[in-house]
Amino acid sequence: MTLNTLRAMERGGIHDQLGGGFHRYSTGATWLVPHFEKMLYDQAQLAIVYAESYQITHDRFYADTTRDILDFALREMRQPRGGFASAKDADSRVDPGKPETSEGVFYIWTTQEVENVLNKQDAAVFEYAYGVESGGNVPAHQDIRGELKSKNVLYEAHSTEDTATKFGLTAEQTAEKLTAGRKALLAARSRRPQPPLDDKIVTAWNGMMVSALARASQALDESRYLESAQATATFLETHLYDSKTGKLWRSYRAGGPSVGGFLDDYTDLISGLLDLYQAGFDVHWLKWAVSLQEKQDQLFGDAKEGGYFDAGSSDPSLLSRTRDSYDGAEPSPNSTAAMNLLRLAQFTDRADWRDKAQKTLSAFAARLQSTPEAVPALSSALDFRLTKTKQVLIAGDPASRDTRELLRQINTRFLPNKILLLADGGAGQQQLARWFPFVAGAHRMKDRATAYVCENYVCKLPTADPQVLARLLENRN
Repeated sequence: MTLNTLRAMERGGIHDQLGGGFHRYSTGATWLVPHFEKMLYDQAQLAIVYAESYQITHDRFYADTTRDILDFALREMRQPRGGFASAKDADSRVDPGKPETSEGVFYIWTTQEVENVLNKQDAAVFEYAYGVESGGNVPAHQDIRGELKSKNVLYEAHSTEDTATKFGLTAEQTAEKLTAGRKALLAARSRRPQPPLDDKIVTAWNGMMVSALARASQALDESRYLESAQATATFLETHLYDSKTGKLWRSYRAGGPSVGGFLDDYTDLISGLLDLYQAGFDVHWLKWAVSLQEKQDQLFGDAKEGGYFDAGSSDPSLLSRTRDSYDGAEPSPNSTAAMNLLRLAQFTDRADWRDKAQKTLSAFAARLQSTPEAVPALSSALDFRLTKTKQVLIAGDPASRDTRELLRQINTRFLPNKILLLADGGAGQQQLARWFPFVAGAHRMKDRATAYVCENYVCKLPTADPQVLARLLENRN
């Protein structure tokens, strides 16, 4: 069901077929007509899902879609000084010289506009493939204000193979024509008035992007995404973190940071830092995650009922403090907090964080039992809590070929309930050993990178052989 939905979304108008990335939501069941706004948190979460789908299936389609999303975000949402903007607006000016705006006008096409860019034959091929109709392809009931009348939202109406058959071309010729057509239309579209960019940098949403970039760097084995994740985390630490108080700011724009951070700023950034450590093994990010979790516990913790309040107790404008569990367009920060606590307990062996995770799950137990479909992220945390967690420790130099070969065996697999550690023989290993003394003894065998696969810290015999590691990860003897 998930894989089919992801394919349908990618083919649909909710996916920007020319510029990449996804619009905010679909206004109908076929994914054709979207609300055209592009949100940062949607790009981040979808990139993670497509990357994980690639790990599960090893189907290039999911890898390509992951790159499509992240490359859009890096190209059009990353800010010059660092960090990612919040959103691209749905509305833009209809005419460069006039103030009138309309939703989706930047993205939609008439047949005449397509044919003004492409020659007659190429236009016919493109229009067939992408569902362009002379009278427009938007159903009237999805265009209440008449803004999309006679216009077309591009979507994959026919596959490359079907299009080739229709026009008596080879699949290779058709693919070349469609690629050239997309590039030409994108260039023409870039000359239209651009949708405004909401350029405030929100800590929580940038934390999600750190996660997306870090996880994609692992699944796709692409260092440029890791470098972008590291740069984003550095920006957040520099501009949205007060090292004197240990507190986060909510957002940053132009003159500086705004109000103090909310619960989701802490939870989403902590999650991103845990992912970033496991992608690049800089223990600094793990130590910062530990520090932020301690501050989160202090500012937002509900000592009586368990879980966390959405805002701190110091805001005098609050009549009451809410404590939400519903996973909507973004996961509930309590859901993310439960998962973070469970993961951090695995990294640091802190029993108090295991207890806090259990209390958070217990606080929302009634919801988990009555409507688990409303709390899928919390259900994932519960699954993590109930499943034997794998700890995978690699002893080796992260830059060496033999270490990368072992990591590739891990990163190409979907292993949601695992913790990945690196014993680098230096400061990183020393810090991990302060939390877990057994890490101090991890070393390379016969001068080769070595993997230790453990469950609840009971480890199997270490191996330097990537194929043996693969069998251990899949629980095969």
